[in-house]
Amino acid sequence: MKAIRRFTVRPVLPDPLLPLHDLARNLRWSWHGETRELFQSVDPEGWQRAGGDPVRLLGSVSADRLAELARDRRFLRRLAAAAADLDDYLRGDRWYQSHEDPDGLPAGVAYFSPEFGITAALPQYSGGLGILAGDHLKAASDLGVPLIGVGLLYRHGYFRQSLSRDGWQQEHYPVLDPNELPVSLLREEDGTAARVTLALPGGRALHAHVWQARVGRVPLLLLDSDVEDNDSGAREVTDRLYGGGSDHRLLQEMLLGIGGVRAVRTYCALTGHPRPEVFHTNEGHAGFLGLERIRELEGAGLGFDAAVESVRAGTVFTTHTPVPAGIDRFDRALVARHFGDGAELPGVPVERILELGRETYPGGDPGVFNMAVMGLRLAQRANGVSTLHGAVSREMFAGLWPGFDPEDVPITSVTNGVHAPTWVAPAVVRLGARQIGAGRAEDALSVGGSQRWDAVADIPDHEIWDLRRVLREELVQEVRDRLRASWRQRGAGAAELGWVDSVLDPDVLTIGFARRVPSYKRLTLMLRDPERLRRLLLDPERPVQIVVAGKAHPADDGGKRLVQELVRFADDPRVRHRIVFLPDYGMAMAQKLYPGCDVWLNNPLRPLEACGTSGMKAALNGCLNLSVLDGWWDEWFEPDFGWAIPTADGHGTDEERRDDVEAAALYELIEQRVAPRFYDRSGGELPARWIEMVRRTLVSLGPKVLAGRMVREYVERLYAPAALAHRSLDPGAARALAAWKAKVRAAWPRVTVDHVEAAAAAPVNGTAELGATLTVRVQVTLDALAPDEVEVQAVAGRVDAADVIADARTFPLKPASGPDLEGRWLYEGPLPLDRTGAFGYTVRILPAHPLLATPAELGLLAAPSDPGGDGAGVVLR
Repeated sequence: MKAIRRFTVRPVLPDPLLPLHDLARNLRWSWHGETRELFQSVDPEGWQRAGGDPVRLLGSVSADRLAELARDRRFLRRLAAAAADLDDYLRGDRWYQSHEDPDGLPAGVAYFSPEFGITAALPQYSGGLGILAGDHLKAASDLGVPLIGVGLLYRHGYFRQSLSRDGWQQEHYPVLDPNELPVSLLREEDGTAARVTLALPGGRALHAHVWQARVGRVPLLLLDSDVEDNDSGAREVTDRLYGGGSDHRLLQEMLLGIGGVRAVRTYCALTGHPRPEVFHTNEGHAGFLGLERIRELEGAGLGFDAAVESVRAGTVFTTHTPVPAGIDRFDRALVARHFGDGAELPGVPVERILELGRETYPGGDPGVFNMAVMGLRLAQRANGVSTLHGAVSREMFAGLWPGFDPEDVPITSVTNGVHAPTWVAPAVVRLGARQIGAGRAEDALSVGGSQRWDAVADIPDHEIWDLRRVLREELVQEVRDRLRASWRQRGAGAAELGWVDSVLDPDVLTIGFARRVPSYKRLTLMLRDPERLRRLLLDPERPVQIVVAGKAHPADDGGKRLVQELVRFADDPRVRHRIVFLPDYGMAMAQKLYPGCDVWLNNPLRPLEACGTSGMKAALNGCLNLSVLDGWWDEWFEPDFGWAIPTADGHGTDEERRDDVEAAALYELIEQRVAPRFYDRSGGELPARWIEMVRRTLVSLGPKVLAGRMVREYVERLYAPAALAHRSLDPGAARALAAWKAKVRAAWPRVTVDHVEAAAAAPVNGTAELGATLTVRVQVTLDALAPDEVEVQAVAGRVDAADVIADARTFPLKPASGPDLEGRWLYEGPLPLDRTGAFGYTVRILPAHPLLATPAELGLLAAPSDPGGDGAGVVLR
């Protein structure tokens, strides 16, 4: 018979073992090796059955075993040491508290994301976005950043993947009981469960409980709509990650953004945590948080426009998508219905809300509400997640700043990083600890520091090679176990699976490829020439073996066909000992896969990889990267660290031709450079040149890819300036700034550049001498604006054949006289000619105010309407 209710009966911990509860409930155990080892010693077999989850372990351990441990002095000493270490970690000063300018840092930061990948024991992630968010929280904890994470608690999480007999992806949605997860209910002072409530159309309501997970020092608040007071539709809002249609998705994002702000307010009131000065939205899914903050400020007497300015000042928006198709867009009528009369945000004009998400740029659809557009309009600071992605984002969103060149669009970049203590294999940590000491090794992984990483250079070759072989051997065993389980799910009997024991070889060059399976990541590029791939796999002298994993979105049949194509190739008895596909890719698998591979393969269509972090995790374990120059690899590639796959960018839209060319380049690299170097023993028994590449990867690339570096950049480049801007905008300043912007927008159609001329060392016959200086004079009309409300600039640099300025530099021009009888001002200033070759300049007028983060903030620019006629943009040769 099947049970109609399920719950867990937990044993009562003896008093000496009570610290185990706190250790289990703080997810620091997921990246702290000593704590995991302590829990494993409680019941090694139970630890395996529990999937390395201390909460599940403690829910199943016998009372007799607990009583035995309560008398075990050695265990109690280890427990006391682990508890004291956690207490020191939670209470001691860290980088943030020791910052040279602590008063300039925000008192609190709220970080919103639709998914968080903290540990496999809390499956609330689907892929890179969630893993990045989890690593962000962990690194913030290590650094002492007073951050609050905000997300949703999905009762089915993301799907579990298996394969049918013919290799087709199948999805399964496990039911997650929060009482069996490492989370606890946030409770009011009277002990009742804290909740947030959203108003829905038709008089309905959406209630959500707030669960909290402890991620080291960082609280993670997860909103759960499976509340008895909800109707059936509302209870299912947080059923699945990225599930349902547009209305379902909109409700999820309203709950995340609006409900998330309310949850943060409740949490701070109950716990005394500092109220956030900065709100960071990780992608546009949480963008509605800005609307809730506008509602708060309007309720406090601030008008809509002033509230927008106040909200913008303290908001950071991070975009992760390099293509418009990756952005959430909702029908405007659907959004209007949820923010109209009788629904959410009463008092906030629905037309003003709709305007925030309107696509006003050429090619935009006026009938949709764009979440990224709203995110950019409600954030004074925005960033992409790699240098290349920052450039792609500036191009993609340039329409919101008409008249500006993409390089002037105010979107910067902070390159992603990964949390090394989570992703570095214990064996690698132990090797580093032997070299520089356990405490120094832990600090280097968490915070960075090139001097400590440089110590890797002194590790002998044989120790590095022995380590790589051990990691490869562990991966081989992991692959065989998972492959056998997968084939049993596919219907194979034990008698059919004898071949699994010969799958992979711990002495063969091992390539890994694991990620989500959208088409642009090109899971099957390696299959472009199947016969050539077979020759690579079966080469008698330099064989290659490949481990592949990845999930296609449940609604993406194209992605599922790619999975099936790969699986069918890997099922071929001729090659199945050399290439495998492992279903159900997740954190637990990844933590074995990255360390055990020698080469990490990444072959997306450039430039569609915003950053990519799997190669970073692999690199921290001494794995070399073989990748298209996209995302972070475009930024940090060096021949010391791996290989760059040439791209066929010149083939335009002919994707078939492009795939052929790039696949051929991939095969050639493996055949001619990668495999020969791995198997080269010309200098002795070890592949010395390969080992040196491993060493250089760890020494030089390791410190760059750390999440600690990433979070420090967010703090110093984005959070601190946002906090300062937030403090500067008291209600009076916010109203004044909003009024000034309205004034500028009203006047701007009549702000003009009327005449431009160059004096003194003007070019003769189209040429000028290096080192000369032009004096640029400009007549401008400012209408109702004063000179201190604008910047007049000369913009100069080398020009191409079409006179387009590249590598532009700006030179301020100052008022020389005015206004004249026609209201025109004269501006002038020097323009040094410090570059040879074709050279040109133009002039422009921008709004100026001390509270603007950038002169491009308003998206307003005035330039000469006929540059050639008045001399602006004259080309100097």
